[in-house]
Amino acid sequence: MKPLSGAAASLLLAGSLALLPSATAYADGIRAQQWGLSALHLDEAWRTTKGRGVTVAVLDTGVEADHPDLAGNVLTTKDMIGFGAGPGDRTWARHGTAMAGIIAGHGHGSGNTDGVMGVAPEARILPVRVILEDGDPARAKARTTRGNALADGIRWAADHGADVINLSLGDDSDSAHPEPSEDEAVQYALKKGVVVVASAGNGGDKGDHVSYPAAYPGVIAATAVDKYGTRAAFSTRRWYAAVSAPGVDVVIADPDHKYYAGWGTSAASAFVSGAAALIKAAHPDLAPAQVKKLLEDTARDAPVGGRDDSRGFGMIDPAAALRAAARLGPKGLRPASYGDEYFGAGPDHARAASSASDWAAPLAGSVGGVLLVAGGVLWRGRRRPA
Repeated sequence: MKPLSGAAASLLLAGSLALLPSATAYADGIRAQQWGLSALHLDEAWRTTKGRGVTVAVLDTGVEADHPDLAGNVLTTKDMIGFGAGPGDRTWARHGTAMAGIIAGHGHGSGNTDGVMGVAPEARILPVRVILEDGDPARAKARTTRGNALADGIRWAADHGADVINLSLGDDSDSAHPEPSEDEAVQYALKKGVVVVASAGNGGDKGDHVSYPAAYPGVIAATAVDKYGTRAAFSTRRWYAAVSAPGVDVVIADPDHKYYAGWGTSAASAFVSGAAALIKAAHPDLAPAQVKKLLEDTARDAPVGGRDDSRGFGMIDPAAALRAAARLGPKGLRPASYGDEYFGAGPDHARAASSASDWAAPLAGSVGGVLLVAGGVLWRGRRRPA
């Protein structure tokens, strides 16, 4: 990853945030390179709301709370891992800070004109540390001892004030398969009214393997496009694609207080989470399914036929979604794809153990039965940022 100077460089956001030698990043050129701000018509959206009152949980590698572009917007981190790098270490919170900046960066300096501006700059970020950076020496240990961190983190965020959960991570390896505990956690969050967004995966040039958590029912799966609205070659094409968002040459903030250009469906997911935060800020009573449908129905540059696996229903348009939301009221839509009995009594009652048939049946149409039950440890070990 190269620091931004006059021209944007490329960065892999899937699996590593490796650095090359630093060069000066000129803050006065950063905002001009944030092409996503104009592409998403955010100036218009911000006339309605900038996300005040909404909390976006960023389930990731942690977030640097005192970054100048995020200071005041970041709540206390909940660490589901419990070991590894800490604040101040180079392998702490790089990916998570980048995602938080896309969602809720407010810039800094005179008039906040320097640094990164996020989609919902007045939203709060709730960091939940569920994975470690690739360069963290403790990553191998986390693979084998913290396999439930993501599921636990989703539940914790839903219970501690999250309005939106951003999951810029996933498994799109050959062995990718659904985990019942994670699927259940997603449904738990949705039933509590929390919008869940995830990156579709970066396997577009590697076989388009299904990625989880993006493929869980009810999740808003984000694919990546460039500034021309063209699908990024790396962006996974699958049935679960809901919408697309900027994912190429995206300006990101780093704990080293420099700025970088990155690519990945991680970034696309963060943009969509920011858009969801704007909708929830203006219309807090809308159910997750309504927010998802608003983003889909108002997306721009829809593919031929209205939807495809590359870009879903098209690129999000937060301003158009807010206009459409103003014409809606809560309609009691189900927040997830399943009935009330899918996971027993529901989120406000004690959890009941579910059998394999309880969770496997709704997924059997899209994934093979062998994948549903095999390779749990390998899958947990491969969980990474997307």
